[in-house]
Amino acid sequence: MLNVALTGNVAAGKSSAAALLREWGATVIDADAIVHELQRPGAPVFQSIVTRFGPSIIAPDGTLDRSALRARILAHSAERKALEAIVHPAVEAERSRLTATAGGTGIVINEIPLLFEATEPSRFDAVVLVDAPEPVRLARLTGDRGLDPAEARALLAAQMPAAEKRARSHFVIDNDATRDTLRERTWLVWRKLVSRARARA
Repeated sequence: MLNVALTGNVAAGKSSAAALLREWGATVIDADAIVHELQRPGAPVFQSIVTRFGPSIIAPDGTLDRSALRARILAHSAERKALEAIVHPAVEAERSRLTATAGGTGIVINEIPLLFEATEPSRFDAVVLVDAPEPVRLARLTGDRGLDPAEARALLAAQMPAAEKRARSHFVIDNDATRDTLRERTWLVWRKLVSRARARA
C-alpha cells in the first residue's frame, strides 16, 4: 500500500484534487470529515471541546458553532493550541484505523489540511501539495465561501506559508487556472503515484 498525504492551505483546492483521485481509484480519507464526525453532539471530542471552551460555542440546535469557535482560535493562539490538543490525537487514531482497512488500488490518499502543522509528514510515503497564490485563495474565501475579508486574511495568516510547504512536498499541484487544468495536473501526479505503488507491490 502507498500511503500518501494530500495537503494545501485553505482554499487551495485540495478537496477538488482529492475528488479526482477518488474518481481514479484511490481510497481517500478526509481528515475534515473525521473531525466533523468526532465533533457531533454526544461524541467524546465534542464534550471535551465544550468543557474547555464553554457553552458559548454551542449553536441553538445543539451542534458546535464552528464560526464562534473559529473566531476564538483565530484571535488567540493559545486557544487554537488547546483545540488542536483535543482534536488532533483523536483524528490521528481514526485515520490510522481507516488506513488499516483500506483496499482498492493500494493507494491511500490522506486529505490533511494541516499536515505540516499537526502531524509528521515523514510518516507518509509521499506528500502532495495543492497550492494557489494567496490572492486567489483570498478571493475564493470571500467570494465562494462568503467570509468577511478580515476573517479570511486572519485564516490565511494562521497557516504555515505555502512556500515552506512546497519545499517539503514530493509533488506540487498548482491550482491557479481552470478545473480542466487542475484535472490535467492532478492526473500527472496520479500516474506517478501509481508507478510508485506498482514498484512497491
